[in-house]
Amino acid sequence: MNNIFKNILLGSIALCLLLSGPGCKYLDVAPDNLLTSDMLWETRANAEGYLNQVYGRIGIPADDYTMLGGSDETSCSIPGVNVRHMTSGNWNAQSNYWYYWGQNYAGIRQSIVFEQNIDKISDVVIGADLKKQYKAEALFLRGWFYWKLLRQYGPFVKITGQLSLNEDYNKYPRAPFNECVEHINDLLDRAAANLPATWSSSSNYGRANKASCLAVKSQLTLWAASPLWNGNPRFASLKNKDGVALAPSQYDVNKWRAAANAAKAVIDLTGYRLFTNLDEGDSQFDPYLSFRNLFLTNWNTEILFSTNMAGSWQWGHEVRCAPKPGGYDMQNATQNVVDAFYMRNGRTIDDPLSQYVETGFVQVDDPANWGKSKDGLNRGYVKGNANMYANREARFYVSIQYNGKPVLPALTQDDRNFFSSDVNKDGTGRAEFYYSGKSGVGVNNNGDITGYDVLKNVSPASNIRTSAVVYRPFIHLRLAEMYLNYAEALNEIEPNNPDVLKYVNLVRQRAGVPDLQVVYPAAVGNQNEMRKRLLQERQVELAFEGDRYFTLIRRLMMNDSKVQTIYRMNTITNDGNQGFAFTDFNKRTLLQTRVWNDKMYLFPIAQSDIDKNASLVQNPGW
Repeated sequence: MNNIFKNILLGSIALCLLLSGPGCKYLDVAPDNLLTSDMLWETRANAEGYLNQVYGRIGIPADDYTMLGGSDETSCSIPGVNVRHMTSGNWNAQSNYWYYWGQNYAGIRQSIVFEQNIDKISDVVIGADLKKQYKAEALFLRGWFYWKLLRQYGPFVKITGQLSLNEDYNKYPRAPFNECVEHINDLLDRAAANLPATWSSSSNYGRANKASCLAVKSQLTLWAASPLWNGNPRFASLKNKDGVALAPSQYDVNKWRAAANAAKAVIDLTGYRLFTNLDEGDSQFDPYLSFRNLFLTNWNTEILFSTNMAGSWQWGHEVRCAPKPGGYDMQNATQNVVDAFYMRNGRTIDDPLSQYVETGFVQVDDPANWGKSKDGLNRGYVKGNANMYANREARFYVSIQYNGKPVLPALTQDDRNFFSSDVNKDGTGRAEFYYSGKSGVGVNNNGDITGYDVLKNVSPASNIRTSAVVYRPFIHLRLAEMYLNYAEALNEIEPNNPDVLKYVNLVRQRAGVPDLQVVYPAAVGNQNEMRKRLLQERQVELAFEGDRYFTLIRRLMMNDSKVQTIYRMNTITNDGNQGFAFTDFNKRTLLQTRVWNDKMYLFPIAQSDIDKNASLVQNPGW
């Protein structure tokens, strides 16, 4: 891995550079262990270390609202956490929940400092071509941070140069939404012009490239085309103090065309394709391994942008997603998302032709034997599982840890038995979410568990019993999402275009389910019906990746009572030591009815920031 991902500068250096003004020069003599601003731009190691700090601002959203319970796919089982306050409506502009406003602006400022100073370094130290690449990366990062601001808060304040300590911040109002979109697009276009489509060396893994730039443009244009910002009357009152409207007042169908074109630009890049287990040298396609190992295999052909953070976020993710006693059992999947996954025949569980069975227990192990070629274990359903978990699609078994499913991050029979009560110790380590089970309410006094954990992105090579995890990247953007972006946007302008089916079917084929037109032919060319099918495909394919929250937001679907009514399994009724045979466990039970107010489509800007800038207006309702 090259120097940009090895050199970390002291925090005091970063502080001086963020201020980038006379306030950092109050000492006449710098101690030997500190660098002045001028000294920083003398060596390659220091400059690359500074760029690494800018990358470090991206962060991993493992603890944020999108992953931990802000949408209907997850719930956090720990009372009192911020996401529980959020979904109960108990927050305001002083709460400062997920204060990414300041974090993103810190990254923006750093990217500007880097871009404006890198040329101070001699071409002998860093060649002109490498400087051009580094400046392009800084432009990408600035576009990334602005994109994150736009998605969470709406129109932002544009900063195009370094600000002095004595700057009059009252001169900086928010820019209109369309202007914000244009600014981000410009940054990403300029970045893409000087970055390769792919990196030829794995030493550059984690760096932005042209594909990363175009993928963010796809996300951005889809956001701009969607109902939240495409003529939404809810934002009619969102204006600067001089009366300038910040939100587009009219619907523009051409924004969907722009979104389709942006997604297609990513798709047309060479060097990228959907990952399957065949890429790992397997001779036979396995939809389970294809989907699971996509998130575990470094430097694969589906990744458009990711972050390399070995040893830190993985442990937090593994332990929160594992059942007790080895894990925290805190990142719970909901019954809502469990019900969204298809059956193996590609049909939804409410379809009379789906062959879904709600009651009873499976009498045989899954004949598909998914995952067995790699793990030696059958990773589908097993004898004794509830019928409601049988014959589901491969993505279900990758994504959901359910009652009776063997724990994934447990390497040996002894490790697996650690998760089992004495009566169940058979070497498989089936998770016990029922009341008297090792992960149950009766043992752990946690009445907020759903009976499910999130399993996606958990590695079978890890051992949660010993807190040992294996390295893997955190994927921010991947090709399957671009396929779904393209199909969704194209359906809004050309519902009969064959590419709508082509690209959603590529996603379904990797998942091992039949093509959409085979299962639901009535959706073909029917814009409303196809929209419904495409959004469910997103819900399943992109589950637990943060997309569900933002899809519900941009589609103005968050105020739907079905989205705010969260169900679980019946974890709170005493099973009388029946264990897995307790039939009443497998009954949908209301977990919570969440509070939603339409002001929550945008986060509030922190009141402290409003107080500092007299021209900064608050989002509606806050």
